[in-house]
Amino acid sequence: MYKKDIPFFAETLNTMFPDAKTELYYHSKFQLLIAILMSAQATDKQVNKVNRNFFEFLKEPSDGIELWVEEIKEFINSISFFNNKANNIYKTCGILIEKYQNNIPKTIEELITLPWVWIKTAKVFLAVTEDAPYIWVDTHVHRVLNRVWLVNTKSPLETDKKISTYFSKHNHSMLHNTLVLFWRYHCMARKPKCETCPFQDKCKYYKNVISKIK
Repeated sequence: MYKKDIPFFAETLNTMFPDAKTELYYHSKFQLLIAILMSAQATDKQVNKVNRNFFEFLKEPSDGIELWVEEIKEFINSISFFNNKANNIYKTCGILIEKYQNNIPKTIEELITLPWVWIKTAKVFLAVTEDAPYIWVDTHVHRVLNRVWLVNTKSPLETDKKISTYFSKHNHSMLHNTLVLFWRYHCMARKPKCETCPFQDKCKYYKNVISKIK
C-alpha cells in the first residue's frame, strides 16, 4: 500500500467492523482507565475475566484506597505483573482523589503523570472516552501497518511518530478501534486470514510470503 491507499484502508476496516469498540469490560471512565492499565502484557480476555469480579468492589477511586494494595493483589493475581499493577492502581486512586477530585484527566499530558500510564494508555483512554483522533500503537498495530506496507518502521514508537503526521485525523478516528479488531481477528501474527483479506492485492506480506508458498 501507499499513502494514497490510507482512506481505502480505513474505510474498508470500518466496513469490516462497523460497530467497533473496545472489548474491555467497564462501567465508568475510572474503571476503563484501570482496565487499560491492567491490560499491559495481558489479553483483554484475561483482564475481563478478573474485572467482572474486581469491578464489583472497585467502582470509584475511594474503593481502591479502602481495599489497599494487598487486597487489590488478591483480586488481580492471575494477571501478569500483578504486584506492580496493584501498587500503581492504589497510587492512581490516591492521585485521582487528591489532585483531580475523583475526575479523570482529559489530556495526554496529565494522564501520563499517573502511575503505569504511558502515551499508549492515554491514547486508548481518550480515543474511547472522548472519541479523540488517536491510534494506539502496540506491537500488533506496528506489525500490521508494516505488513501491509503503510509504514516501514522498526519499532512501535517509530510507527507512532510516523502515523501522527502520515494519517489524517479523520483516518485516526476511523482506525482507532477497527485496526485493533483487524489484527486480533483477521491479520494475526500466526496464520493470518490472507486468502479472504480485502487488502490482498496491496499487501507486501501477501505478495512476498503467502503468494510464494501456494
